[in-house]
Amino acid sequence: MPLAVGDRAPDFTLPDQTGAPVRLSSFLAKGPVVLYFYPKDETPGCTAEACAFRDQYADFVDAGASVIGVSDDSVATHAAFAAHHRLPFTLVSDADRALEKSYGVKRTLGLIPGRVTFVIDPQGIVRNVTDDRLRATKHVSDSARMIRELRVVQPS
Repeated sequence: MPLAVGDRAPDFTLPDQTGAPVRLSSFLAKGPVVLYFYPKDETPGCTAEACAFRDQYADFVDAGASVIGVSDDSVATHAAFAAHHRLPFTLVSDADRALEKSYGVKRTLGLIPGRVTFVIDPQGIVRNVTDDRLRATKHVSDSARMIRELRVVQPS
């Protein structure tokens, strides 16, 4: 069952694009997190989405938020993708898809990984879910809107 607004986000520890372990709770200790699941590095929609997050990254950081991208691509593939597109945020490798399953991210036809973004507040509660497989950049605008709302509600 997919996570919904109001649910507690499962914590995780996964390797980032450098191979270093990333723990969600460590990021939440610093502020809200935009956790976005995407199908595959270097595909048109995923590249557009990653570059849109890159282009608005300063706005997220200014609001105290972190951005973490998730796919089942390898650490090495993530490293190449991040370098190629100058991505300033963290990408984690969910090679066994355990995180995808714990967040309830559905696959299209059971095969194609989903495109779902969760905005998680510092208490670990999901505050927004964007599930739109076709409009990749909508995830960025929806997340930015929610981060602005959280900033108003929970000033730093």
